[in-house]
Formats: sequence, C-alpha cells, structure tokens
Amino acid sequence: MAATDSISIFAEGTFEEQILELVNYLARTISEDGREAFIQPFQDAATTVEGQKPIEEDEDRRRKVLGSVLEQVKGLGDGTAKEIEGFFNLLFSHFLALFPLDSSDARAHLDTLLKVIVSAPDHTPTKFRILSNLFNALPRRSSLRLSVYQTLLEFASESDELELLGVSGAEVDKWLSEWEISAEEKSGFLKLLVHAFAKAGNPLTSFQYQLIYVRSLPPSSPVAQSAAMEAVAAALRLPSFFDFDTLFRLDAVVAAKGHELFSLLQIFLNEGLPEYKAWAESHTDALSKYDLDAAQLERKIRLLTLATLGFQNMGRDVPYSVIATALQVEPSQVESWVIDVIRAGLLSGKLSQTAQTLRVNRATARAFEREQWEILEKRLQSWKAGLASVLEIVSASRKKAGGDAPSSNAPAVPAGIETPAAAAQTAVA
Repeated sequence: MAATDSISIFAEGTFEEQILELVNYLARTISEDGREAFIQPFQDAATTVEGQKPIEEDEDRRRKVLGSVLEQVKGLGDGTAKEIEGFFNLLFSHFLALFPLDSSDARAHLDTLLKVIVSAPDHTPTKFRILSNLFNALPRRSSLRLSVYQTLLEFASESDELELLGVSGAEVDKWLSEWEISAEEKSGFLKLLVHAFAKAGNPLTSFQYQLIYVRSLPPSSPVAQSAAMEAVAAALRLPSFFDFDTLFRLDAVVAAKGHELFSLLQIFLNEGLPEYKAWAESHTDALSKYDLDAAQLERKIRLLTLATLGFQNMGRDVPYSVIATALQVEPSQVESWVIDVIRAGLLSGKLSQTAQTLRVNRATARAFEREQWEILEKRLQSWKAGLASVLEIVSASRKKAGGDAPSSNAPAVPAGIETPAAAAQTAVA
C-alpha cells in the first residue's frame, strides 16, 4: 500500500547508523558490563562484509535486522520524554518502510509494541504523543489505524484522560469511511466509544455513539436488539432528552417490539401520565433493572404531555385548569411546569396570571405522523383564510381609491408613505 498520505519521519545517517542508534538507546537499561555483548550482534547483522550485497539494497536483510530490534523493545527505555519520543519515531519510520502493513508480521509486531507502550510505568503524556505519532504516521486507509486508536482510547479511558483525545463524531465518521476494516470491526470500535464516554461521565455523548452503534448492526440480530434496548434505557435516563421519535426510526428498536422497554418507549412517544403510571405499576422491577429514576420519568412524561397539549393549541390560550388536569397537578403548580417546559425547549408562550391562561406561540410535536399532519393542515387552512380576508380588504380599498380619483392616472405617492399593495406584500411576507 502506498504511504503517500502518511506523515514522513526523516532521520539522518545510514540504515546501519540508525539501527545502532536504536540499539544503543535500548542498551541503556543494561549494566555496562553487558552492553557491548548486547550491541555486537546487531552491529554484525547491519554491517556489510566483502562480497555481500549492501544492506541499503537488501530489503529482506534490513527487515530481519529491524525485526530483531523490535523483539528487544520491552518498555519505554531509560531516557527523557524527548528521547523516548525520538526513539519510537525512528523505530516507527523503519517499521512503516520495511513491513507491508497488510502482512501478519506487521500486525504481530504492532500489537506487541502497543502492549509494551501502554503497560510501561509512568510517562503518561509521552505515551499519548507516541501513540498519536504512530496513528498519524500510518496511511489513512490502513486497518492498523484501528488498532492504534483503540489502544489510545482504552489507555485514555483507563487513565481518566479521555478529553485529551478530543475525539468528535465527525472524525469518527471520517475514519470509519476510510479505514479498510470489516463491518464487525467498525461496530466493535463504536461500542468501545460508547463504554469509554459512559465511564468518563459523559452519558449524552455515549448515547449518541450508542445510536450509531445500533445502526451499524444487522437489525434482526439479537446483539442489535439488545443494543437497541440499551439505547432506549439510556434515552430515558437522560434528563434533557425528549426526541424519542429518533429511537422509533431505528429498525432494531422496532424489531424488539416484544421487549418491556418498547411499550414504555411508546408511552413516551404518544401517550401521557396515566399510561406511564399503569406501566410502572405492572413493571415494578423494571426501574431498578434498567437503572431508571421514577421521579425523573414522571417529570419527563409531564413535560412531554404539556408539549403535546401546546402543539394541539398553538396560537390559542390554554386555561390553567386544562393544563393542571393533563399533568395531574394543582393549578398553583401550573406556572412552574410551564417554565420548565419552556426551559427544555419544548414550547414557547406567554403566561397570563390575570386570565389564568397560557398563550402558546410554538410547541414541539413528539412525533410527526397523520395526526400531526392533520393539525398542520388545519392551521394552514386557517392562515390561508386569514390572508384571503386581508387581500379582500386591500382590494376593496384600492377600488374605492380608484373611484374617488379624478383621472385614471394614479397620483404620485410621497416618499416614506407605504401603498396598500406594498402593505399587502409586507403582510404576506
């Protein structure tokens, strides 16, 4: 595979000199008495004797020498952070140049190196730089990038340093489209992201990757259906997540319609507080089983119920008593619930304490199906009738103005005065 899209690492000296530089660094961990004996075999292997093909022209020989060096890498070595990073950069440059990246030897050497790097004590920032350098040095389509980034992700998660990676959904999408890996490997990587962000205390990002993970699996498979129900549970646990229609659009969720969480999902998509309470009474162990908070679920279903009530009454005044009945709360609590639903972004409107009403300006539909289309059609028809009435008034005014005019020539309109036609156009716009 061509490596034109990878980052080149330039080093001075011949191959023999660079190999000896690597070996001398490794020898620092050996007592002085044993260093010469450690270095000599590498020096002999890299030296070209009379009648032998120059090592710069013998790729197989260079590969064998480098393989021997790789086998001696047991840790980060005895050096400063800069020396450690320099050692591995030089080692990686020869590794990428000499081993076909799709070969079993390359995979075996890389796996061993990754384990050595992350298992070494201390030098956490240096390890991140070493692994990042290797990731960036690999060709962008190489499947080995998956192994390196998985190692980075696991190391960052175990070190509670996930934010250092700065991973984003856009980058993940790009990588998965580039890496030459199987569908199963892609799913495995996404699952690792789900667990890493959950462990890091970022449930929203974990949930977002959970949705992508579910979509990556065959919908009818048991693994996909189990992952889909985990996504439903995660959505119910998130205090500020209300878009349950997103979950219903996942084939794996629909395929798991016999699951007890599926019926709860239907309630949060289309129904209200009475249905939720009935479900909770008939599934007494489900809340603890899926780590769900009863008080939080009641709050969410009330907010969704209020949003639905608002959607059904957009442009109208809704009495406090109607809201109180729908939410099963006292009228004195209505205003606090309206404030909460506005803060959640599900509705906008204006409260009137005098009239004890809520004027609904905008509201979010939980799902957009036939019923919501019919409501929208009625509103459009009402809007159309209102516009027709405005146009009739404008037309009558124009006829009257034309009848009063002494001639057929329309008088000039002074600057800054809006004509009825312009006013009509403004009203329509």
